[in-house]
Amino acid sequence: MARSMKTANYCLKNFLLTKIFLFPVYLPVGTEHVATATLPASFNDLLPHFLVEPDDEYIVKNKPVTLTCRSTPATQIYFKCNGEWVHQDDHLIDRTVDPATGLPIMQVKIDISRQQVEKIFGLDDYWCQCVAWSTTGTQKSQKAYVRIAYLRKNFEEEPIGKEVSLNQEVLLRCHPPEGVPAAEVEWQRNEHVIDPVSEPNFLVTADRNLIIKQARLADTANYTCVAKNIVARRRSSPATVLVYVNGGWSTWTTWSACSSVCGRGWQRRSRSCTNPTPLNGGMACDGQNVQKSACTATCPVDGGWSDWSNWSECGVDCSMWRSRECTQPSPGTGGKDCQGIDLQSLNCTSQQCLQTASGVEDVALYVGIVAVALCLTLILIVVVLVYRRKKEGLDADVADSSILTTGFQPMGIKPKNSHLLTIQPDLTTTTTSYQGTLHSRHDGTTHTGTAKFSMTNGPLLDPLPNGSHHTLHNGKMTSDPAEFMTRLSNQTYFKTLPRDVANTSYGTFNFLGGRLTIPNTGISLLIPPEAIPRGKIYEIYLTAQRKEDLRLPLAGCQTLLSPIVSCGPPGVVLTRPTILSMDHCSDACPENWAIRLKKQNYEGVWEDVLMMGEELISEPYYCQLEAETCRVFSEQLGRFSLVGESLNMSAAKRLRLVLFSDAYCSTLEYNIRVYCMDDTQDVFKEVMQMERQLGGRLIDEPHVLLFKDSYHNLRLSIHDMPQAHWRSKLLAGYQEIPFYHIWNGSQRFLHCTFTLERLNLSTCELTCQLCVWQVEGEGQSFSLDFNIDSRPLDPEFLLMDNNPSGSALAGPSAFQIPYLIRQKICSSLDTPCPNGADWRLLAQRLKLDRHMSFFASKASPTSVILDLWEAQHFHSGNLNQLATVMADIGKQEAMIFLVSDGEC
Repeated sequence: MARSMKTANYCLKNFLLTKIFLFPVYLPVGTEHVATATLPASFNDLLPHFLVEPDDEYIVKNKPVTLTCRSTPATQIYFKCNGEWVHQDDHLIDRTVDPATGLPIMQVKIDISRQQVEKIFGLDDYWCQCVAWSTTGTQKSQKAYVRIAYLRKNFEEEPIGKEVSLNQEVLLRCHPPEGVPAAEVEWQRNEHVIDPVSEPNFLVTADRNLIIKQARLADTANYTCVAKNIVARRRSSPATVLVYVNGGWSTWTTWSACSSVCGRGWQRRSRSCTNPTPLNGGMACDGQNVQKSACTATCPVDGGWSDWSNWSECGVDCSMWRSRECTQPSPGTGGKDCQGIDLQSLNCTSQQCLQTASGVEDVALYVGIVAVALCLTLILIVVVLVYRRKKEGLDADVADSSILTTGFQPMGIKPKNSHLLTIQPDLTTTTTSYQGTLHSRHDGTTHTGTAKFSMTNGPLLDPLPNGSHHTLHNGKMTSDPAEFMTRLSNQTYFKTLPRDVANTSYGTFNFLGGRLTIPNTGISLLIPPEAIPRGKIYEIYLTAQRKEDLRLPLAGCQTLLSPIVSCGPPGVVLTRPTILSMDHCSDACPENWAIRLKKQNYEGVWEDVLMMGEELISEPYYCQLEAETCRVFSEQLGRFSLVGESLNMSAAKRLRLVLFSDAYCSTLEYNIRVYCMDDTQDVFKEVMQMERQLGGRLIDEPHVLLFKDSYHNLRLSIHDMPQAHWRSKLLAGYQEIPFYHIWNGSQRFLHCTFTLERLNLSTCELTCQLCVWQVEGEGQSFSLDFNIDSRPLDPEFLLMDNNPSGSALAGPSAFQIPYLIRQKICSSLDTPCPNGADWRLLAQRLKLDRHMSFFASKASPTSVILDLWEAQHFHSGNLNQLATVMADIGKQEAMIFLVSDGEC
């Protein structure tokens, strides 16, 4: 029974399914059936599954796309697009049977046009999906989206060209144009596609940027970003990547041979900017390509014969001999040997050979020698008698230093009055006659009478006219300064001294010492106490030479670093060194210089008397070089200057740039004068005096520029003028001062004039930039902003005081430390102390310990230290600070310095 019921149900089920597939299946409203089929009974329990599902498609231009759907086993398949059934007539149906399984396979295709897709508005995309039926149920495929493909023309971000150094990382950005489907990106280098796999130095990031990991010279190229999809291909603008190479120095060559075959010369070495050579606009090497250094070549010494020896006695062979040697000097360093014979013989007569006749000749020789000695003795006696007679005719109390000359030196014989300055003539030069009234400067009394004696034609100050004489009042001369300068400049040695009083200071001094100062020049002469012997009174002058009046011979890389200063008279006797202070304009790098102190001798020849850094304490000169000041210790007065010789191109001298203009401007033209001068006060004073005569005015504070020994000229130019109101009348863009005019020129100041023109007389304001630089070197720029019609007052530090009355101070008024206190300090500190509380500690506390060896060579080291302190702190000296130093040393003071002679 059960079996019959089961069979009945199965038959009913088949009957119903057969009915379903034998009659049409009606689709939702608006559609008709797509396809129907009858399945074999053995496959009635299978659901359809898709062999092919529709994929996303893109419509390119106006070409329609085809969607395909394939399923098995399926009795019908239809498409539904954007929620609506596709009409049966739009389907293309194909039925097959799977030979392996025997299942029926149904495939349906539909075409989608551009118009169908464009009918869909909004943000949703056009989609289609196929549905398949079987006797068991239905299945839906995946959705296939149909989009209209496009690619816009403009890139959202294009790569930008760059200049990069060698081995630098480079990033080139690219954001392709908007498109559907999204554009793919590839990079091209000079139209060739870059493959990051085969070229590992390149990397394309996920956001489509190109990275060059280490830029090489070969990577210099045009880079293009290419965007493409199924619609089109777009190219960005090419981006040029320039890989540059900064230059690098090669190693220095070996030093060349010395330029001089004998004596001091130069040697040089060079390097080139080839390691590597700058490429593609890379920076050139920074620094100098040539270095030079002073050298000394050993001079060849040619041999010289010594004197012949005495003849030998006549030998048995009737000949005598004499010889000489090549030892005066011996040949050396490639010098020539002596030319000639070193042994000479002479035949003797037969009589000389047989008997000794030389005794007679020896007697004659001895008689001759005695006769010559007697003659010389008589001549000497006559000279002494004549000298004493002339000596007695002179007034012994000669003290007027106006008759001191470089040809006179103090006598070794003590005169009747030991406090008077005595002189003796130099008999080696042509003599002239001097006749005049001589006066004593000690007691002010006048010794009438005349004296006539023989003198040299060397430098000499004429006697004062009309029997007048000078007296000492607080270190000031009561005579007319113009008269003193006239007397001074009329003498042979002083022909080159300036006649203007403003550049000369003079005074009369005794053993208490004093100070001479040339106002506003930085030049002074300190005459310490006890430098002039007790009982002597000297009339001493100090003057600054103009460079154009007295040209100093310079050679090679030499340049004048200080003013040329004369102090004298040169023949005076000093027992202690004076201190001459003057400015210098070298930079603060002593290793770049060979600095010499030069002195002019009596014949007018400049000689090196001191090499900075190689001072000998036994010499009469010593020099202390500060940042801007040079202090010369000298036991002899004369004419001095500081000359620098650059050792390399880094050596620089300081120039002071000063700007002047016309005080008033009533025309359209306006002149600006730019002075380039040595950075010393004496030159600045000279320019200020000249500009006052021209009626100029200072329009900006002075500026300092370092001028290097690089052989490059100095260029000056004016920029950034308001074009609406001003224009330059210069034909060239800049003015140039030759290098050697500044480094070796005779003038210590040079100037350039910039002629400007205002377009309207009502224009009064001028703003511009002044640029000053050395060719191929660093420069400076100064901003100028001023009113051309107003005349501002010069700052106080520019006011020039030409009154020489305060330029000479004698005695206690010239020093900060009282004389008696000074003596107590010296007596307390000169004696060495075991614990070091002596002059050495004083020098250390005053920061003068680098001159210890010089101080130690003096009889009173403390006095020399105090002299230097006085020279450094004449205007700024603080006795309280010095007292504090003394207290730290352990020397207590009662008031200022009451230094006792207590135990150390």
